[in-house]
Amino acid sequence: MNKKISVGLIGMGRMGLIYAEDLSYRVANVRLTAVSDVNPAAEEKAGELGIPKWYPDYHDMLADRFIDAVIIVTPTHTHREIVIAAAEHGKAIFCEKPLAISLDEGLEMQQAIAENGVFFHMGLMRRFDRSYRAAKEKIEEGVIGRPVVFKASTRDPFRPSLEYLDPRHSGGIILDMGIHDIDLAHWLIGGISQVYTTGGILAYPEVSEVGDLDNAIITLNFKSGALGVIDLTRRGVYGYDIRTEILGTEGAVQIGYLRETPLRVMTEEGVMHDAVPYFTQRFEQAYIDQLRNFVEHLMLDKEPSINCADGIAGLEVALAAVQSYKEKRPVTLS
Repeated sequence: MNKKISVGLIGMGRMGLIYAEDLSYRVANVRLTAVSDVNPAAEEKAGELGIPKWYPDYHDMLADRFIDAVIIVTPTHTHREIVIAAAEHGKAIFCEKPLAISLDEGLEMQQAIAENGVFFHMGLMRRFDRSYRAAKEKIEEGVIGRPVVFKASTRDPFRPSLEYLDPRHSGGIILDMGIHDIDLAHWLIGGISQVYTTGGILAYPEVSEVGDLDNAIITLNFKSGALGVIDLTRRGVYGYDIRTEILGTEGAVQIGYLRETPLRVMTEEGVMHDAVPYFTQRFEQAYIDQLRNFVEHLMLDKEPSINCADGIAGLEVALAAVQSYKEKRPVTLS
């Protein structure tokens, strides 16, 4: 592996900066050659990281013949246009979750990827977290018997901006936030046959301005007969709380932790410990490992670990969950 993959990064917002630093300092066999963002501040940040090129228009980046692959970390509603353009330029593609805003967009992206024969990796970093990978191994080894119940919680400590929450941009709490748990359910248990969603605006009244929710509960029926439930909240004020449990006929596995530092302080006032502050701490290594996996599979001409079909599978369930909430009924998936 002497050759380095030349990569262009599209999107230099909160997540883009994380990816830029990981690609610059923590991922081998890759050279971050260029970044693209309409914000001129991205040029300054690129200079700080030693990235030689900045393109205000990503189309110019895609036309750069020296770039082998692109990492797309832009708002969800832009994914379709960028992925299709990248595929037509023959670039290998890494795209952050969720795949798209609508199923039609996702299918258009899948068609462009297939027609142009490009490598495509879907960004779902929890699959690369060591605890989730260990749980996957235990389930496949039959340690807990046949899985019968899936339970997951995703609780953010605070809400993002209203602009970000707008379902027209991010897809909303179910598509943007719940997609991780939906993907894990599909990955760890199998296909989902029916969903039912309830939710509300219970913590942030202003969320109604953009037509989103701040709390939601999704119940799942799996094709295997297993049952599931996912709870999502933007108001986990005590910390970033991500937990998953799979109950089987012969035992269970539990994934996740709340206490970040292995320390408890015990005084007459009570017993105290800290909490995980945010996703940047909880999944720091998982983000690095998924980029390493992307580069390794691309260099070795191996199939991507998470492909567009995986993205569409999660998207289909998430959109059905949104439909269920809006129509106040269970929705069966084809």
